[in-house]
Amino acid sequence: MTKTEEIKRRRTFAIISHPDAGKTTITEKILYLGNIIREAGEVHGKAGKKAATSDWMTMERERGVSITSSVMQFEYRGFRVNLLDTPGHKDFGEDTYRTLIAADSAAMLIDAGKGVEERTRKLFEVCHLRSIPIYTFANKMDREGKEPLELIDDVENTLGLHCYPVTWPIGMGDRFKGLYHRLDKKLYLYTKGEEDPVVHDVTGYNDPKIKELVNYDELYDKFYEDIELLEGALMPWDQEAFMSGKLTPMTFGSAKFTWGVDIFLDLYAKYSPEPMPRKANIGEVDPHADFFSGFVFKIQANMDKRHRDRVAFLRVCSGEFQRGMKVQHQRLGRELRLAYANTFMARDRETVDQAFAGDIVGIIDTGNFQIGDTITDGKKLTYDEMPRFSPECFARLAIKDPLKRKQMQKAVGQLSEEGAVQIFIDPRVGEQDPVIGVVGELQFDVLLYRLNEEYNLDVKLERLPLSVARWPRYKEDAPGQKAGLPPESIKGGGILYQDSKEQPVVLLAKEWDLQWLLKENPNLEFSFTGN
Repeated sequence: MTKTEEIKRRRTFAIISHPDAGKTTITEKILYLGNIIREAGEVHGKAGKKAATSDWMTMERERGVSITSSVMQFEYRGFRVNLLDTPGHKDFGEDTYRTLIAADSAAMLIDAGKGVEERTRKLFEVCHLRSIPIYTFANKMDREGKEPLELIDDVENTLGLHCYPVTWPIGMGDRFKGLYHRLDKKLYLYTKGEEDPVVHDVTGYNDPKIKELVNYDELYDKFYEDIELLEGALMPWDQEAFMSGKLTPMTFGSAKFTWGVDIFLDLYAKYSPEPMPRKANIGEVDPHADFFSGFVFKIQANMDKRHRDRVAFLRVCSGEFQRGMKVQHQRLGRELRLAYANTFMARDRETVDQAFAGDIVGIIDTGNFQIGDTITDGKKLTYDEMPRFSPECFARLAIKDPLKRKQMQKAVGQLSEEGAVQIFIDPRVGEQDPVIGVVGELQFDVLLYRLNEEYNLDVKLERLPLSVARWPRYKEDAPGQKAGLPPESIKGGGILYQDSKEQPVVLLAKEWDLQWLLKENPNLEFSFTGN
């Protein structure tokens, strides 16, 4: 294939969901349908149960939750798919946020019994900031839950996202019979214990054949009533609205039984975007440009404990990557040779000799990379900086052996570069006693676990009464000041700390304190993200 053809067949998406919506299960089923794994196993976190393919860290296997973002690549219907599996647990939002920056589209998984939940709303907002296309899969139709029309209203009213149902369920829970495919005009009938559905061609939702096949008057009458109402109210499919993140194709099913997962995957293959242009300091960069470029969106240390390695995950944004190529590290201003590069299936890695725009490549990192770094084959450009999101939990670290303090500082610095934690320095104290910030409580457990397991450090946490971080900047209309620049001081309380990039950030005890700061500093805005 030509380079243009290779780029056009790349597809890169992430799955977003609230914890326990079934994300790990649907990921396994997608990999199963993509012929990557022979058996789709579910994670239960109990003795004797194997871990899911995407959950590779020891602590993930023990707890049964996804803690780090995994990268999985497979072929499907002629497309090269890069699936970015993101942590669904509420305490791992920041890693998820960064991974969404590397995706061209997202699949939003919702529990049909609960609708749109808090975590889903937050992740949707990150997608919405970039206006990327979003697919919606209403999962757990094998259980009793909300009515399909109620789910549509929930998505539209909560997220402001218009829904276009591609399939429509017939029944739910123990009475779930199957799905009607509105676009293909097919009826899919499912039976528990049987992997493949029985598929029937029909002339439309009002084909008498459907009633005969369903063979359950009450279910059919409900299906017909709902879909007739739906057909009369829906506008035609709008590809432009979908591509701009304003319209979501919606499908139903059960990842547990693989019901509807194949329909979702086929829909994704049909409508998903090829690699999209990326914003940089020179303007938008075309993925088909004649030069190679990419940015680091994730760094993972100790993926292979035998080698104590670090891997920088690179989103290829333009051109062609070749193993062994010489690249220009834009931040450091120096040339590097990328001799070791891999593609991944969770922790399993395979040497990659070639990759194209849209692909995710893991580069062995000896300490050169930070999250957000841009590399090119010589072209001078820098991709938009990776945002840092406000932590909600804060602490200081205390080490039992004072002689290992420098070792602890180095380890925390490495984990900060990886993006596992954020470091805030009180300028009155200096670097000796930094404040550690994380998105959620469980992330502290991961921090202590990794410091102990990977760095052999015995450390304890001293919690701080803080819950809000905001980056102050001058507003557009601030008199005598340049918009976007940080102030030297603020009024109304709050200590100005410095983040890892020496940008001022204010740490507060609660949201109410932020409202007071806004009142006392009318020329400032306090951003949820730092650059």
